[in-house]
Amino acid sequence: MNILYGVPGEGMGHATRSKVVIEHLLAQGHDVYVVSSSRAYTMLAAAFPGRVHEIHGFHIAYKGLTVSKSRTTKLTLRNAPEDLKVNFAQYRELLRSFEPEVVISDFESFTYLFAKVHGLPVISIDNMQVLNRTALNVPIPEDEQSNFRLAKNIVKLKLPRSRHYFITSFFPVPVRKKRTTLVPPIIRPEILAAQPSAGSHVLVYQTSTNQQNLVEILQQLPEQEFRVYGFNREEDHGNVQLRAFSEAGFIADLASARAIVTNGGFSLISEAVYLHKPVCAVPIPGQFEQWLNAAEIEKMGYGRHFEAITAENLRAFLGELAGFDAALKEYEQQGNEVLFGKLEKELGRVEKE
Repeated sequence: MNILYGVPGEGMGHATRSKVVIEHLLAQGHDVYVVSSSRAYTMLAAAFPGRVHEIHGFHIAYKGLTVSKSRTTKLTLRNAPEDLKVNFAQYRELLRSFEPEVVISDFESFTYLFAKVHGLPVISIDNMQVLNRTALNVPIPEDEQSNFRLAKNIVKLKLPRSRHYFITSFFPVPVRKKRTTLVPPIIRPEILAAQPSAGSHVLVYQTSTNQQNLVEILQQLPEQEFRVYGFNREEDHGNVQLRAFSEAGFIADLASARAIVTNGGFSLISEAVYLHKPVCAVPIPGQFEQWLNAAEIEKMGYGRHFEAITAENLRAFLGELAGFDAALKEYEQQGNEVLFGKLEKELGRVEKE
């Protein structure tokens, strides 16, 4: 089938997950063209030469470590006219040589709009629809209720009335809407090929360098070895080693870590759970989806959920690793086979209609 695949540029997790699905679709003989923006476009264009078109995408604005709703809204409105002009020019160019039969979107809006204008079916593959199409099974505290309502409303307005929704999730949750299927997370081949081992170090993934005291906090646990990614520097601080980013090095450190300290990002948490690594999750304030992932990690017994990285919190987390290891042994996932099988069946139904 001719498939148009939309990938947002905000956050590389969408791109790395979509790359796995696109590779599968191409291997199955489908003709796939992709639209994306920013860093995701650069990565996907290198992976699929000649198949990726660049558009202008949505961006999130931050104030310190917290998502700024007002700044994000202003940025979106300011850029909207030029973004629409560029994006529809790209679609006109795309249609000169390619006639899509179906659109697959990883929470990307412009391919969805393209599908609606041209009467094409839309298949959604992402983790965000869990907020709208399932019955969440963790109590939401009062101070997160407004973030939840905002996030749910955004997700509800994103890709409405799609043909089918595949929701990737590392935690079981009841589906409450039709045309919705819960599937395991998408795991990239490098993680599938990794051989987990029980090393002595703790992997720390710090996406924001605004927490300048992180090294000092980690040095308060001198008996622990920490390997820190996110500052993109190679430095030795005793029991704390800062690592410049290297995909091979990061995967090796992830696979051999005794535990993971990260934010609430879905991709790394999913990979850690797949590799049976306990997770200390400290979500970025204002991002409810990250809060949910962290809350589910604690509910499942796979790790702890904290509001901040402190020496006390880290000691509490590391003191419970044996229990987390035992819970993670119960987690099972057969690669990406569940999603791939169900996706091919859905595409087959589309093709017959």
